[in-house]
Amino acid sequence: MTLRTLARYFAFAAAAVAAVPAITGCVPLMVAAAVGGGALVVADRRSTGAQVDDEAIEIKVANAKRARHGTNVHLNVTAYNGIVVLTGEAPDQDAVNDVGNIARTTDRVRSVQNEMVVGPPSSLGDRSNDTIITSKVKARFVEANEFHANQVKVVTERGVVYLMGIVNRQEADAASRLAAQTSGVVRVVRVFEYVS
Repeated sequence: MTLRTLARYFAFAAAAVAAVPAITGCVPLMVAAAVGGGALVVADRRSTGAQVDDEAIEIKVANAKRARHGTNVHLNVTAYNGIVVLTGEAPDQDAVNDVGNIARTTDRVRSVQNEMVVGPPSSLGDRSNDTIITSKVKARFVEANEFHANQVKVVTERGVVYLMGIVNRQEADAASRLAAQTSGVVRVVRVFEYVS
């Protein structure tokens, strides 16, 4: 994991902890997730090279989208071991398809799951809610202690939780169950690679 990624995790955890005081009982879990996330960095099953590649993929796709669509498209790019999930909103289907093509033609991308929708960009409130949901799911992973919490990457968009990682079936099932039981989650989408 790069220092930039580690810094992003800690910044995200700090922001999430600061954003949640109104939700009763969540702050202790958020702190546990933040502490646990930093301690479990070593459990990532990707090679260091794959982690660097994933960072590069996310940056390249986001930059290419920005150059072609500016702020007309709200895009989140998440790469895990060369598998890319695209979430966000675009003004029309042509823009959704174009962003998918940008991702598919980016170096080191193995596959793309384009989950973007046609519609106006999500509001700051919606995005904040998604951040809180992601934090609650991660906290449940740490609390349940059924697998190394950082083996599963969690991304939330419009209440839909996307789970990514290199896992076995038991870990995938546990992560899916815990995410589905988290308040605010509309649906869980598994984007896993399986190991025996």
